[in-house]
Amino acid sequence: MKFFIIFFTLIFLAGCSFDNKSGIWKNNNNITTKDKDIFSDFKTLSSSKKSFNKIIPLNENFNFNIKNNQSSFKWTDIFYSPSNNFDNFNYGNSNQLIFKSKKISNKKVSQYILFENNNIITSDDNGNLIIFSLDKNKDIEKFNFYKKKYKKFKIKLNIIVENNIIYVSDNLGFLYAFDYFKKKVIWAKNYKVPFRSNLKIYKNKIIAASQNNDLYFFNKKTGETISLIPTEETKVKNKFINNISISEDFSLYLNTYGSLYSIRNENSKINWFINLNQSLDLNPSNLFQGSQIVSSKNKIIISTNDFTYIIDNKTGSILHKKNFSSMIKPLLINNYLFIVTKNNFLISLNLENGSIIYSYEINEQVSDFLKLKKKKVSFKSMAMSNKSILIFLENAFVLQYNVNGRLEDIKKLPTKIKSDPIFIDKSLIYLDKKNKISLLN
Repeated sequence: MKFFIIFFTLIFLAGCSFDNKSGIWKNNNNITTKDKDIFSDFKTLSSSKKSFNKIIPLNENFNFNIKNNQSSFKWTDIFYSPSNNFDNFNYGNSNQLIFKSKKISNKKVSQYILFENNNIITSDDNGNLIIFSLDKNKDIEKFNFYKKKYKKFKIKLNIIVENNIIYVSDNLGFLYAFDYFKKKVIWAKNYKVPFRSNLKIYKNKIIAASQNNDLYFFNKKTGETISLIPTEETKVKNKFINNISISEDFSLYLNTYGSLYSIRNENSKINWFINLNQSLDLNPSNLFQGSQIVSSKNKIIISTNDFTYIIDNKTGSILHKKNFSSMIKPLLINNYLFIVTKNNFLISLNLENGSIIYSYEINEQVSDFLKLKKKKVSFKSMAMSNKSILIFLENAFVLQYNVNGRLEDIKKLPTKIKSDPIFIDKSLIYLDKKNKISLLN
């Protein structure tokens, strides 16, 4: 039986990008920020929607303990790991273009790319699975599952890959497994309800969610339903995509209603759930919005419309609630959280006690670095490599920060970035605006 809750949350999206002079600004409006005394303590679980905007310098005696660089040789999940969290990646960081492919599709291509066996795997909105071999410098397969009656639809594929098999769900209600080495469909099912989430694999199970906020556990070998967990359904569809993360033996599921569930993977039993939707406004336009779940050890990080939550993984208790939020996935490295807020602050948090280690305004730092008038930048994603924080912008620029929050460099990539970048064996790979694969070292 479905749960019905009456809360909706305000969508607030801040627009940003780069200007004509440097290629880094959006417009000529000057941006100013004022410190808010109300946030000086910052320990209360305030329901205020005033965003934190205070600059807090790093204590000169503080030292980060960051784990060593990791080399990744595959990227089989769109969010890299079962927990959706990143490593501190190895990267050559020269940003030199060492490979550029031909155009892989004339259609709109997915925001995400996967990597397995030296192949780039992605999809387009015509329903094509595209497998591009870096060794052969060509498509080794472009597979389309759909019949002619679906050709007029924009088809959104959700993909994950394991041992040469691509598991796919879509916005038409199909779920199938495709072996791209053998070039054949292993199984296919039509569940007749559009899927709306990333996919996860846990042992012999595929985990996915529908647009009705039902969470499914499927048999990986057959596609048959093992179990179905109904959750609250939203009548008005918002932009937020249901998100799934795996932490140890539990699936964490954040639905479009703003409810977070912890579910035991072995028996599909609900461990706990909480609702993070804070709005009392029933206007249908005021819907839940958030970033992907990130988890590590005993902590869960979720950023919603107005707040960032640190949640206990075992109990679902809210350990800390902060008056800032981000629409890009934060980084959780050791016991430190690094987050880029919607009002353009780079903040680091100590997850043990919830205290702010530092907080710096990105616009101001970029302006000082370029010696230009302060304006806004537009963020795409963030990652850590060689213990540096890389903030990718919605164009060809990357901000490089040291772990202490100091802007060290602004680099321009050789091509304009379109997909979320991935790190493979000290290299950076992404799709550019022309649907061409760029490989940097």
